[in-house]
Amino acid sequence: MKKYILSTLVLVSTGLFSCKKNFLDTYPTTSVAAADALASTSNAIAALNGIHRVMYTQYDAQGQAGEGSINVFRDYMGEDLVFPLANGSTGQMTWYQWNNHRNVNASDMRFVYRFYYRLISNANVLINGIDAVPGPDADKKMIKGQALAYRGWAHFQLVQLYGIRYDKATVPNNQPGVPLVLENLPIGVGLPRASVEEVYTQINKDLNDALVLLAGYTRTGTAAKSNFNVNVVQGIKARVALAQQDWETAATSAIAARAGFTLMTNAEYLTGFNNINNQEWIWGTRQIDDHNTFFYSYFAYISCNFNSTVIRTQPRAINQNLWLAVPVTDIRKSCFDGNIGAANTTPVPPGGAKVRYQNKKFLAKSSALSVGDVPYMRAGEMFLIEAEARARQGGQDLAAQTALFNVVKNRNPAYIQSISTGQTLIDEIMWNRRIELWGEGFRFTDLKRTNAAMDRTGIPNHLPALIGVTTIPAGDKQWQFLFPQDELNANPSVIQNPL
Repeated sequence: MKKYILSTLVLVSTGLFSCKKNFLDTYPTTSVAAADALASTSNAIAALNGIHRVMYTQYDAQGQAGEGSINVFRDYMGEDLVFPLANGSTGQMTWYQWNNHRNVNASDMRFVYRFYYRLISNANVLINGIDAVPGPDADKKMIKGQALAYRGWAHFQLVQLYGIRYDKATVPNNQPGVPLVLENLPIGVGLPRASVEEVYTQINKDLNDALVLLAGYTRTGTAAKSNFNVNVVQGIKARVALAQQDWETAATSAIAARAGFTLMTNAEYLTGFNNINNQEWIWGTRQIDDHNTFFYSYFAYISCNFNSTVIRTQPRAINQNLWLAVPVTDIRKSCFDGNIGAANTTPVPPGGAKVRYQNKKFLAKSSALSVGDVPYMRAGEMFLIEAEARARQGGQDLAAQTALFNVVKNRNPAYIQSISTGQTLIDEIMWNRRIELWGEGFRFTDLKRTNAAMDRTGIPNHLPALIGVTTIPAGDKQWQFLFPQDELNANPSVIQNPL
């Protein structure tokens, strides 16, 4: 554990450390880095801004660009993101084939584990030290509130990947979760895996404490939406409650999360999902041109237009069956091109392949610049969480139908409010999640939390020679990520998931 959990403050802000060479350096909590961060609230704010930047910057290899890259990994593992060409790039194919997360020595899998625990470690420095820092109380509340939100969210991301799914019918969920790190321990000290129940209890505590501290905080500046405020924390609470089958909390938190946010217009829906100023975005990463991460970027792997080998030779496509089921009056259908040849208007990079059902939802700034703001939370998702929670709650079909109507009517002017009930209504809501959130990182965790199988059978544009696996049964051990070998070597207290 010491290699990943105990790596601490990553200071990426003017006034503390360079944004270049040193920004991925790590320091023990006893060193000057942590001391400097806690010298004043101004320094602590700079350290918090450094954590924000960790969300999108590059790590050890191409395709390791913070949360955006992990979003892509999770969607590769579902049915709806397709590698359409037999002779195209095989970059990141091992996620698509369900191999990377089960390889204890895989660089990408190590990156996932390291990324979330680095955020937790950095957040702990601020959580456990900010109260004693000289400076305005309002600043200290804002800093601690955001750090708590980071810690709760990161533990949530981890437990979804490494633990067996939460099941409300088996409370307490005593199956092994992940190490629960609430303070940065001395080098050489490791923690065992906490139970899934214990991890979720702490997640909810962190989020509730963050809500109290962030009450009244208003985000400002060009990167405002990179910060946590009460809306973002409520949105995370809604996701957590959905995973715990706490339908009432999921619905009410989703409503609170989207308060003050308006769904985007149909014209805005086709502008590339790359602008944090979009009225619908609740939380995202603001990336400026000077912070170009080139081939490490989210958009280097999910856009249609950046000139990377991956995009040029293996464009990302949507599940053919899913796309064909979208009505022609629905703007979401236009995020993918069902045409071939000259009729295909996807803005590909020079020499780029054009394929049927090609993604053009995501656009990088240009073929030469992989910059783009990364979406983490949108109001559309919150309507769908409310709809799903109400539909599963029982006796709330009208509320579920209305929430679903509010978002789908915006996307499809011809949509008529559903009169479905029960499982038919749930199926309609989940189908809309698939088309609405394509490429934004939800498919793997949606399948896992609902105890559904991953099934690519009967999808014509999945190539059997590429996919590696066609089905993964619900509850199979392959739904659990393996812990990196480096972590096991450093911390014998961590027990590996079944191989």
